[in-house]
Amino acid sequence: MFRNPNHRTVFFIWLGWALIMLGYHILVPARLTIKPPDYALEWTDTETLPGSQNGKIFLNEHFLNRHVSWDSEYYLAIAVSGYEAPTIHRIRGQIGSSSASNPGYWPFVIPANSQSTPGISLSYAFFPFYPMMMRLFAIPLSLFGLNEIATATLAGVIVSMLGTLAAMLALYEFGKDDMNEASGIRAAFYLLIFPSAFFLAEIYTEGLFVGLAFSSLLLARRGYRGWAALIAIFATFTRAVGVLLFIPMLISWIKEWEWMELDMEWKQIYYRGLPWRVIFRALIVFAPLAAFFLWRISYYGLAFSLVEEEFFGRGFLAFGNTFVLWADGFKAIFGNVPNAAAYYFVEWLGAIIGFTACIAGFKRHPDIAIFGFLVVFLSFTSGPAQGIYRYVLGAPPVFLFLSRLGKNQVFDRLWTIASILIMGMMCTMYMFDMWAG
Repeated sequence: MFRNPNHRTVFFIWLGWALIMLGYHILVPARLTIKPPDYALEWTDTETLPGSQNGKIFLNEHFLNRHVSWDSEYYLAIAVSGYEAPTIHRIRGQIGSSSASNPGYWPFVIPANSQSTPGISLSYAFFPFYPMMMRLFAIPLSLFGLNEIATATLAGVIVSMLGTLAAMLALYEFGKDDMNEASGIRAAFYLLIFPSAFFLAEIYTEGLFVGLAFSSLLLARRGYRGWAALIAIFATFTRAVGVLLFIPMLISWIKEWEWMELDMEWKQIYYRGLPWRVIFRALIVFAPLAAFFLWRISYYGLAFSLVEEEFFGRGFLAFGNTFVLWADGFKAIFGNVPNAAAYYFVEWLGAIIGFTACIAGFKRHPDIAIFGFLVVFLSFTSGPAQGIYRYVLGAPPVFLFLSRLGKNQVFDRLWTIASILIMGMMCTMYMFDMWAG
């Protein structure tokens, strides 16, 4: 299957991890229970009470249920019933009117099948490519005779895990290029044991996104810019930060100096003009950005912004809100609420590792370091002080940085122990529908 023996090593590590994660999600609930509610955040005490998930049909299917919680509801709803799934909560986007009979809210036009339930579905805050892959994989899986939700859940876990394999192979190549083969394998392994890595085995976009994003970066580095752009578009429609993949491709294209030449004797630059080949390659480089712009001005993009801002409280470069909320989160580490202290410790650990790794990687691998830094920075400055330790999974310098430190056997062993223990704790919280970021 893999000619390179190191690729086979990565594959079998991944296969073992996939089986272990599936077993872990069965073993832990069979032996352990957690007493609700969770006081990690101000709002979690009311959202994690017994029965809080009642009525959410996409979170109550028994098959692979421990892989499903929180945002999984929306991905499953989109995969099974589309963005207008009737059981998903909605927000009112109406401006200046309280009339429930209004068929649409400026600048939105509510689809015809939702006239009886006016408003904007919360599903629009989630991008379509992951649910599309779930629906695609669900076609052959339907032969098992499971119901729609169970089939979509199985498809989602498979898609997430396959994306993780692609990300591991890309990390191996990055590590091999920057250091050596052993470091590449170690970087791939560190992805699997990062404190938030359990999300790679859940109905969440992390597994698919890292697979697409890391593969696009690798293809761009290898010179396959067209394929890199295509996969970058898929990554963009998986998570918004995927659009940042155009930046490494742009840097690579500029470095080729296709439209100019340098006269070393006279130290002058002569412009060649812009032949069709140059224009075509420029279109390839900017394809992810163009795709994102077209989506952004569509109904889906407008609804995305509305739901993100009104319901989830996130925005672009929300510096003021970010400073206040993250400062409060830092204070909570030393506060008198153990749930909040433990949770924010993990979040701040993820943020510190993310920023440090990307800054440290600027000199060694500027292409992926710039991408990684922007992923961490834009996620961190989006507002709420939650989820950053999950978002840094999308920054490949994190795992290359840890792999470099992991050359020291003491660090390697200690980080492995600490990271796996934290991941196990957070994964257990997720399985019992407690807040896990």
